[in-house]
Amino acid sequence: MAKPTATRTSSSMTSAGTSKKLSITFDEALERVPEALRAEGFGVLTRIDVQATLKEKLGVDTRRYQILGACNPPFAKQALDLSLEAGLFLPCNVVIYEGSDERAVVLAVDPTKTVATLGSPALSGLANQVGTALGRALERLPVETN
Repeated sequence: MAKPTATRTSSSMTSAGTSKKLSITFDEALERVPEALRAEGFGVLTRIDVQATLKEKLGVDTRRYQILGACNPPFAKQALDLSLEAGLFLPCNVVIYEGSDERAVVLAVDPTKTVATLGSPALSGLANQVGTALGRALERLPVETN
């Protein structure tokens, strides 16, 4: 995969993770985000189409919004070896939604914030590694330069 040529801007931190406004469309992001995750050892285990689910279950129209369940098997095994409760936080959620300008926005969970509730220093260290890998995956995506 060719590296994007867009100028990088820093990620925006949210209370639960990292957010990036991309320079590509939602449809392009649906292809590129899994590729970026794969390059960092993550696979997409689940894909939830929130827009389709809300339309089917509630009859409401919403913006295009998908939740990807990303898993890096070596990290997952390490986490479960440390604590079976770590499974509560697997897989790592990565969200893609369509912004008002039809460009995609991607959000990735900050694993250090989720595992902090377990109070395990060993898991916290592992969560830092997972967060770094997720951050590198997001850095592979072309961001808006405004």
